[in-house]
This record gives sequence, structure tokens and C-alpha cells, in this order.
Amino acid sequence: MWKRTRTSHKSKQNPTKREIGQADLDLLELAAATGEIHLKYLDESGFSLWAQVCYTWAKKGEQKRIEQTKKKGRRLNICGLLEIDKSFEYGLALKNFNSKSYIQLMDWQAEQAKVKLDKEGIITVISLFCHSPD
Repeated sequence: MWKRTRTSHKSKQNPTKREIGQADLDLLELAAATGEIHLKYLDESGFSLWAQVCYTWAKKGEQKRIEQTKKKGRRLNICGLLEIDKSFEYGLALKNFNSKSYIQLMDWQAEQAKVKLDKEGIITVISLFCHSPD
């Protein structure tokens, strides 16, 4: 018999805050579907030559062990903004996105949002969901 192992954050979530956040997102998605707003989803991810295994398969009763090799090269981080069926825009950083680079990305998006607002009369909303314990 095989089982999948993975990292879980469910115990760290606040169910009430999650429900409120989901209701807000549902409302934004409805407004985007009716053309009242432009809705973009923002997320950050990183890449390196050594990929950490998030989950694996192992026989029950056996422990899977993966040795980490020395990291080679720098980590490439991407902060992407997706407007479903319309666009994907992103910023890249060889280090983590710090406040300065994040503000530069948001300023760029604000400029684009102003152009859309002036041209179409429609605001742009950027959704960023953080997974935090509280």
C-alpha cells in the first residue's frame, strides 16, 4: 500500500477569517465576470537548480529520505499577476522580493490600472491571499 506525504497548513488557518476572505473573493470574481472590474491575482514563487521535494510517495512503514545537495547558483524569484483569459505580467528578482522591488511592481501596476481606468472607466483590483496562522 502506498501513501502520499505532503505539507499541510490546515491547522494554521483561522476558519472564520478564511470564510470571510473567500466571500470577498467570490464577490470580486462576480464583479469581474460581469465586467465591472479588472481582477488580477498576484502570487510569488521561486526557482533554483535544487528543487525541494514538497511531497513524495513511499511504501507504508518505510521512511523516505532525500539528501539535500549543495545549492548551485542563485534563486530566481517571480512575482506574477494573472488576469484570467486576458494577461499574465510578472517581475523577476535574483533575490527575494523586498519592499523596494514589491513597491516598484505595484507602482507599475498602478500606472497600467490608471490607463485602463482613463480609457475604459473600469478599476483594477489585485488579489493577494496570504497564508498566515492568525
